[in-house]
Amino acid sequence: MGFSNLVAFFIILTAAVTLNLHGLDNIQTSAQAATALRPIAGEFAFFLFSAGIIGTGLLAIPVLAGASAYAMAGTFGWKNSLDSKLNAAKAFYAVIVISTVVGTGLGFSAIDPIKALYWSAVVNGVISVPIMTVMMLMASRVDVMGSFVIKRRLRMLGWLAVLMMTIAVIAMLATF
Repeated sequence: MGFSNLVAFFIILTAAVTLNLHGLDNIQTSAQAATALRPIAGEFAFFLFSAGIIGTGLLAIPVLAGASAYAMAGTFGWKNSLDSKLNAAKAFYAVIVISTVVGTGLGFSAIDPIKALYWSAVVNGVISVPIMTVMMLMASRVDVMGSFVIKRRLRMLGWLAVLMMTIAVIAMLATF
């Protein structure tokens, strides 16, 4: 996970430097983002950008659909395994199919993908504060965690992360 986050960081950094270098500091559409590839890819810039978006979607949709199916199945006590036959895990497979159809459908909708990415990150950041708080409270309770209760050092780091996320969310909301 750490390696994938490092790769993601450098992808974001490289994209930001490239876009800013070409005067694109307020990206509103996918076409504007693809324009930044023109000095490198020439006339193939839009094809290259489209291939990247499609490739990312082909990687992300099954992972997200599967993750949501496992989360729903775990929450509601459904049978949940890709090894299970369709008849044995109907609800599990239904969530995968519905998630895939909705995810694919979003690509064909009028929703701007740049704005969707932006607002999904905003929502994710805002809801992470209460989720992190509940996780820290649960991880600190012996009656919940038993012998796996979080140690003092990790508890301090966890609460520091909650504090930093809270400050970031407040700062973000103050700038709207």
